[in-house]
Amino acid sequence: MVKEPLVSFFYICSTLKHTNMKRKIYALFIITGIILFLSAFTQDKKKWKSLFNGEDLSGWETYAGPKEKDGKPLGLNNDPMKLFSVVELDGEKVLRISGEINASIATKEEFENYHLVMEFKWGEKLYTRYNSGLLYHSYGDYGAGIGVWMSSHEFQLFTGNVGDSYRMGNTYCEIPILINSEGRYVYNRKGENRESKPKSKSVIVAKDNDYEKPKGEWNKVELYCYGRTSVHVVNGNVNMINFKSGKYLDGGIVEPLSKGKIQIQSEGGELFVRNIRISPIDQIPAELLK
Repeated sequence: MVKEPLVSFFYICSTLKHTNMKRKIYALFIITGIILFLSAFTQDKKKWKSLFNGEDLSGWETYAGPKEKDGKPLGLNNDPMKLFSVVELDGEKVLRISGEINASIATKEEFENYHLVMEFKWGEKLYTRYNSGLLYHSYGDYGAGIGVWMSSHEFQLFTGNVGDSYRMGNTYCEIPILINSEGRYVYNRKGENRESKPKSKSVIVAKDNDYEKPKGEWNKVELYCYGRTSVHVVNGNVNMINFKSGKYLDGGIVEPLSKGKIQIQSEGGELFVRNIRISPIDQIPAELLK
């Protein structure tokens, strides 16, 4: 694809009458190429941070709910069931989430203004359903969300619903929504911005399209967060945008929410995760917000 422009460039240079001009253009071309190459290489090395080292769960903590209904939660960093472990799969080390009971693995660090990339695929073991979620801007105590998770926004990974937006615990945002014939709230970029808040019909907003790959294949999900806006991207396709992120407090008061920990759920099915990395950003790419 770059061959023809390069040929054209050298042809133009060869037609120039003045040798000095040729030399200057050649030199400029070479210097520009070197600068662009080094810039791209340097930026990539500086920006990306891996959240999973491929060896152990350093940088993460776990919280497990009860083994049985109405039981006592196993609690913080108490994982006798090995709900979260590092295993070898297809010749590489990956994070395995068993899904046997509801639980969370969360970063110890908080993040804001970032681009996160993660790959996941389902395993064979099924306890209830192939369900999980990438929870971001997580804050407060474990248990605020369905008795297990911290309050957060959920980038849904539940098979068939990947990309849905869910208010876990006490969070709030506004989403462009159309209400379909079944009364379901569905993301639509041309829809009216509506509240998505706890204990309401809008607590979950469905993605506009399904871009999930067949079971057994790796899916790539990307999350862009800047300020109070977040974008869900599934296998290269935007299917959800959240605006005006907030904490939903008593009395319906909304407090801005733009950062927090990152959680991944154990919630019914065996899940494998790899290539979890994060990069700071100073804006969300304009093309993703169109």
